[in-house]
Amino acid sequence: MTKIKLEQKEREGTAEANSGRRNVGSVWGSGSAGVLCALLALAYPEYDSILRLGFVASFCSKLSDTTASEVGKAYGKTTYNSLPPFNPVPRGTEGAVSLEGTLAGVAASFVFAGVAALLGELNTATSSPLLAAAVCAFAAFVATTFESALGSMMQGRKGWEWLTNDVVNGIQIAIAAIIAILLGIALN
Repeated sequence: MTKIKLEQKEREGTAEANSGRRNVGSVWGSGSAGVLCALLALAYPEYDSILRLGFVASFCSKLSDTTASEVGKAYGKTTYNSLPPFNPVPRGTEGAVSLEGTLAGVAASFVFAGVAALLGELNTATSSPLLAAAVCAFAAFVATTFESALGSMMQGRKGWEWLTNDVVNGIQIAIAAIIAILLGIALN
């Protein structure tokens, strides 16, 4: 996703550093919740189906966030601050959202969750694999919405320098996993 209109984004100063190549911090921030769900599923096999929801939702959330961000920076006609009063802001502003990016992110999470359901990863999480996929996509949407607000409010601000994009992504995917797990428990 980072390669979409990369030259344009580089000219505008909105491209990811290193032409979108991820560093170790990015990998840890993006995968930690999914890895934790997988390890917990190995340690507690009786909770495997619920933890699979968390695993899939965490990666749905990361894919949704990256897709929304990159599509928004490439194609977003108008970008808005994700916090009230939702003022228009330049593309690439931390926490900014666009209709184009948001729709692309939601679609990406549904595709990822749908593929997981088709592969049998969500067969026992709820009464229906399609419902489980919807739970994962919903959790991803809530988490990415929270991530945008958190980025807009605090990321890069004085006193919050430790709140890097990698840390915010780690928080986001953990929230997606937790929401999916809690919804899965409620639906069982």
